[in-house]
Amino acid sequence: MSVVRINAISIPGGAGPELEKRFAARAGAVDGQAGFESFELLRPTDGGDKYFVVTRWADAASFEAWMSSQAFGEGHGKPEGGQAPVSSGAELLSFDVVDLT
Repeated sequence: MSVVRINAISIPGGAGPELEKRFAARAGAVDGQAGFESFELLRPTDGGDKYFVVTRWADAASFEAWMSSQAFGEGHGKPEGGQAPVSSGAELLSFDVVDLT
């Protein structure tokens, strides 16, 4: 059964373009991870302050293995050039995909 993990990232006003730029610089970095199925970065269109990073995995163990991996640590460490973080907070949401057939 697939699982979906959503990282709800709160951003201060005007920081959206920088967040998008940083994600674009890392595009495809997770693609080779075992059990990884898909990635989407969702931009708010309602004036809200949260971006959603939506990932789909073959199972929870695959997601947890990626979270513990060196690749995750490298991608989520201090930005290049010592830049300050773009987000002001984040929340991880976890879902199982329900097969209705």
